[in-house]
Amino acid sequence: MIAVVKYNAGNIRSAGNALQRLGYDYVITGEKEDIIKADKVIIPGVGEAGSAMKHLRQTGLDKVLLSLKQPVLGICLGLQLMCRHSEESDTECLGIFDSDVRLFPHRGIVPHMGWNNFSFVNGELFRGLLITDNVYYVHSYYADLSPCTIAICNYILPFSAAMRKDNFFGVQFHPEKSSSAGERILKNFLEL
Repeated sequence: MIAVVKYNAGNIRSAGNALQRLGYDYVITGEKEDIIKADKVIIPGVGEAGSAMKHLRQTGLDKVLLSLKQPVLGICLGLQLMCRHSEESDTECLGIFDSDVRLFPHRGIVPHMGWNNFSFVNGELFRGLLITDNVYYVHSYYADLSPCTIAICNYILPFSAAMRKDNFFGVQFHPEKSSSAGERILKNFLEL
Protein backbone atom coordinates (compact mmCIF):
# COMPACT_ATOMS: atom_id res chain seq x y z
CA MET A 1 0.00 0.00 0.00
CA ILE A 2 1.11 3.54 -0.76
CA ALA A 3 0.49 6.25 1.84
CA VAL A 4 -0.14 9.78 0.55
CA VAL A 5 0.53 12.00 3.56
CA LYS A 6 -2.26 14.38 4.55
CA TYR A 7 -0.60 17.26 6.38
CA ASN A 8 -2.56 20.48 5.92
CA ALA A 9 -1.32 21.15 2.37
CA GLY A 10 -3.18 21.43 -0.92
CA ASN A 11 -3.02 19.27 -4.05
CA ILE A 12 -3.07 15.96 -2.14
CA ARG A 13 -5.89 14.48 -4.25
CA SER A 14 -4.10 14.94 -7.59
CA ALA A 15 -1.27 12.69 -6.37
CA GLY A 16 -3.87 10.07 -5.45
CA ASN A 17 -5.55 10.43 -8.84
CA ALA A 18 -2.20 9.85 -10.59
CA LEU A 19 -1.63 6.69 -8.53
CA GLN A 20 -5.10 5.49 -9.45
CA ARG A 21 -4.42 6.09 -13.17
CA LEU A 22 -1.26 3.99 -12.82
CA GLY A 23 -3.24 1.19 -11.15
CA TYR A 24 -1.79 1.41 -7.62
CA ASP A 25 -3.70 1.12 -4.34
CA TYR A 26 -3.20 4.06 -2.00
CA VAL A 27 -4.58 5.73 1.08
CA ILE A 28 -4.61 9.47 1.85
CA THR A 29 -3.80 9.62 5.55
CA GLY A 30 -2.41 11.61 8.40
CA GLU A 31 -2.35 8.53 10.67
CA LYS A 32 1.12 7.58 11.90
CA GLU A 33 0.42 3.83 11.80
CA ASP A 34 -0.71 3.94 8.14
CA ILE A 35 2.42 5.85 7.16
CA ILE A 36 4.78 3.56 9.09
CA LYS A 37 3.20 0.40 7.59
CA ALA A 38 3.13 1.67 3.98
CA ASP A 39 5.39 0.17 1.31
CA LYS A 40 5.99 3.63 -0.17
CA VAL A 41 5.20 7.11 1.15
CA ILE A 42 4.43 10.22 -0.91
CA ILE A 43 4.46 13.73 0.58
CA PRO A 44 2.76 15.89 -2.06
CA GLY A 45 1.70 19.44 -1.54
CA VAL A 46 1.06 22.98 -2.52
CA GLY A 47 1.05 25.51 0.25
CA GLU A 48 3.16 27.47 2.70
CA ALA A 49 6.19 25.98 4.45
CA GLY A 50 5.61 27.53 7.89
CA SER A 51 2.07 26.27 8.40
CA ALA A 52 2.89 22.86 6.87
CA MET A 53 5.87 22.32 9.23
CA LYS A 54 3.79 23.56 12.19
CA HIS A 55 1.17 20.90 11.40
CA LEU A 56 3.82 18.17 11.02
CA ARG A 57 5.34 19.09 14.40
CA GLN A 58 2.00 19.39 16.22
CA THR A 59 0.90 15.95 15.01
CA GLY A 60 4.30 14.27 15.48
CA LEU A 61 4.44 13.42 11.78
CA ASP A 62 7.82 15.16 11.52
CA LYS A 63 9.42 12.46 13.68
CA VAL A 64 7.52 9.69 11.87
CA LEU A 65 8.72 10.90 8.46
CA LEU A 66 12.33 11.13 9.65
CA SER A 67 12.17 7.55 10.95
CA LEU A 68 10.97 5.95 7.70
CA LYS A 69 13.13 3.31 5.99
CA GLN A 70 10.91 2.64 2.96
CA PRO A 71 11.12 4.84 -0.18
CA VAL A 72 9.66 8.33 0.42
CA LEU A 73 8.90 10.87 -2.32
CA GLY A 74 8.32 14.56 -1.61
CA ILE A 75 6.57 16.53 -4.36
CA CYS A 76 6.92 20.34 -4.66
CA LEU A 77 6.31 21.60 -1.09
CA GLY A 78 7.12 18.04 0.00
CA LEU A 79 10.66 18.39 -1.40
CA GLN A 80 11.07 21.83 0.19
CA LEU A 81 10.05 20.50 3.61
CA MET A 82 12.74 17.82 3.33
CA CYS A 83 15.39 20.56 3.13
CA ARG A 84 17.15 22.24 6.06
CA HIS A 85 15.50 25.67 6.07
CA SER A 86 13.05 27.68 3.97
CA GLU A 87 13.03 31.43 3.51
CA GLU A 88 9.24 31.13 3.35
CA SER A 89 8.14 32.23 6.84
CA ASP A 90 11.75 31.64 8.02
CA THR A 91 10.95 27.95 8.57
CA GLU A 92 13.16 25.22 10.01
CA CYS A 93 12.32 22.14 7.98
CA LEU A 94 13.03 18.40 8.32
CA GLY A 95 16.72 18.64 7.40
CA ILE A 96 16.92 15.47 5.31
CA PHE A 97 18.55 17.27 2.37
CA ASP A 98 21.54 19.49 3.09
CA SER A 99 20.07 22.43 1.19
CA ASP A 100 18.18 25.64 1.87
CA VAL A 101 15.01 26.81 0.12
CA ARG A 102 15.03 30.35 -1.26
CA LEU A 103 12.64 32.74 -2.99
CA PHE A 104 13.46 33.18 -6.68
CA PRO A 105 15.09 36.56 -7.35
CA HIS A 106 12.72 38.88 -9.20
CA ARG A 107 14.79 38.93 -12.41
CA GLY A 108 12.07 36.93 -14.14
CA ILE A 109 8.45 35.99 -13.76
CA VAL A 110 7.73 34.51 -10.33
CA PRO A 111 6.20 32.04 -9.73
CA HIS A 112 7.95 29.68 -12.12
CA MET A 113 4.86 28.16 -13.71
CA GLY A 114 4.68 25.91 -16.73
CA TRP A 115 6.70 23.30 -18.58
CA ASN A 116 10.47 23.07 -18.39
CA ASN A 117 13.12 20.45 -19.12
CA PHE A 118 16.30 19.50 -17.28
CA SER A 119 19.95 20.45 -17.70
CA PHE A 120 21.05 17.34 -15.76
CA VAL A 121 19.44 14.11 -14.51
CA ASN A 122 20.91 11.13 -12.67
CA GLY A 123 19.54 8.02 -11.00
CA GLU A 124 16.70 5.55 -11.11
CA LEU A 125 13.87 8.10 -10.86
CA PHE A 126 14.79 9.19 -14.38
CA ARG A 127 15.18 5.74 -15.95
CA GLY A 128 13.75 5.88 -19.48
CA LEU A 129 13.73 9.71 -19.63
CA LEU A 130 15.85 12.30 -21.41
CA ILE A 131 16.96 15.70 -20.13
CA THR A 132 14.86 17.17 -22.93
CA ASP A 133 11.65 15.70 -21.45
CA ASN A 134 9.42 18.41 -20.01
CA VAL A 135 7.78 18.41 -16.57
CA TYR A 136 5.34 20.86 -15.00
CA TYR A 137 6.34 23.40 -12.33
CA VAL A 138 4.41 25.82 -10.11
CA HIS A 139 6.66 27.35 -7.43
CA SER A 140 8.11 30.60 -6.14
CA TYR A 141 10.73 28.96 -3.89
CA TYR A 142 13.52 26.60 -4.94
CA ALA A 143 16.07 24.34 -3.27
CA ASP A 144 19.75 25.19 -3.67
CA LEU A 145 22.01 22.80 -5.54
CA SER A 146 23.70 20.36 -3.16
CA PRO A 147 25.37 16.93 -3.11
CA CYS A 148 21.80 15.55 -2.85
CA THR A 149 20.79 17.06 -6.22
CA ILE A 150 19.96 14.40 -8.82
CA ALA A 151 18.31 16.68 -11.41
CA ILE A 152 18.81 20.33 -12.28
CA CYS A 153 16.44 22.77 -13.95
CA ASN A 154 17.37 26.27 -15.10
CA TYR A 155 14.85 29.04 -14.47
CA ILE A 156 16.39 32.42 -13.61
CA LEU A 157 19.17 30.29 -12.06
CA PRO A 158 19.99 26.59 -11.74
CA PHE A 159 18.09 24.85 -8.92
CA SER A 160 17.43 21.34 -7.65
CA ALA A 161 14.66 19.84 -9.77
CA ALA A 162 15.09 16.56 -7.85
CA MET A 163 17.04 15.41 -4.81
CA ARG A 164 17.90 12.13 -3.11
CA LYS A 165 19.43 11.01 0.16
CA ASP A 166 19.23 7.33 1.04
CA ASN A 167 15.56 6.29 0.83
CA PHE A 168 14.31 9.90 0.55
CA PHE A 169 13.55 11.41 -2.87
CA GLY A 170 12.12 14.82 -3.71
CA VAL A 171 10.98 16.52 -6.91
CA GLN A 172 10.22 20.22 -7.26
CA PHE A 173 7.96 19.67 -10.27
CA HIS A 174 4.56 17.97 -10.23
CA PRO A 175 4.89 14.50 -11.78
CA GLU A 176 1.14 13.99 -11.34
CA LYS A 177 0.58 16.90 -13.78
CA SER A 178 3.51 16.15 -16.11
CA SER A 179 1.93 13.84 -18.66
CA SER A 180 3.90 10.76 -19.75
CA ALA A 181 7.24 11.98 -18.33
CA GLY A 182 5.66 12.49 -14.90
CA GLU A 183 3.95 9.12 -15.03
CA ARG A 184 7.29 7.48 -15.87
CA ILE A 185 8.94 9.19 -12.87
CA LEU A 186 6.13 8.11 -10.52
CA LYS A 187 6.27 4.56 -11.89
CA ASN A 188 10.06 4.48 -11.44
CA PHE A 189 9.62 5.53 -7.80
CA LEU A 190 6.84 3.02 -7.19
CA GLU A 191 8.97 0.21 -8.66
CA LEU A 192 11.96 0.89 -6.38
